[in-house]
Amino acid sequence: MITFKPATPLLVKMIDGILPQTQCGQCHYAGCKPYAEAIAAGAASINQCPPGGKAGIRALAALLHVEYKPLNAEHGTHRPKMLAVIDDAVCIGCTLCIQACPVDAILGAAQQMHTVIAQECTGCELCLPPCPVDCISMQAVENSSSLDYQCNSSFNAEHSAIFLPKISPEKNPAAIARSRYEFKLFRARRELQERKQRSLNHKKVTANE
Repeated sequence: MITFKPATPLLVKMIDGILPQTQCGQCHYAGCKPYAEAIAAGAASINQCPPGGKAGIRALAALLHVEYKPLNAEHGTHRPKMLAVIDDAVCIGCTLCIQACPVDAILGAAQQMHTVIAQECTGCELCLPPCPVDCISMQAVENSSSLDYQCNSSFNAEHSAIFLPKISPEKNPAAIARSRYEFKLFRARRELQERKQRSLNHKKVTANE
């Protein structure tokens, strides 16, 4: 059996592969990967993810060879997958929900009605607090249940088995959500760099005048 040192990149990746990628922050970390890093480093418990529920906790316990523990109620309760729905008649097009969505699942523009891309919404509820007119509600997705985890064939029991949903990577909602979240972070960093560069260029032009 391989023994992983805390916070090794491989262990973080394996833990992150178990997490549901809602990026909701209920675990009290900024996203699923920071939570995975905290678990790997021994700074966080395995039972802080309400969206993952019992199945997720059991998968983490099996991966890390630790005892299962019930979901910590301080972080919320496990519920079926939820979907954000915007009331068209009330939406004022403020774009605050667009900015808050971690996976770019909301379409719209300033002073125009917004809409949620249902298949991309992770149900994180982060769009609710910033809405000034309370036009967003959460609705349970029909036929939704906890993720069914199984041992990934690419890792066997002698290699600290990783547990993933029974679905191909191309159609794995969690993998898709992770990709969209990482791209939004990349775009935000790029836009920040561009703003800094524009500011620097402006200062140079002003100084030469």
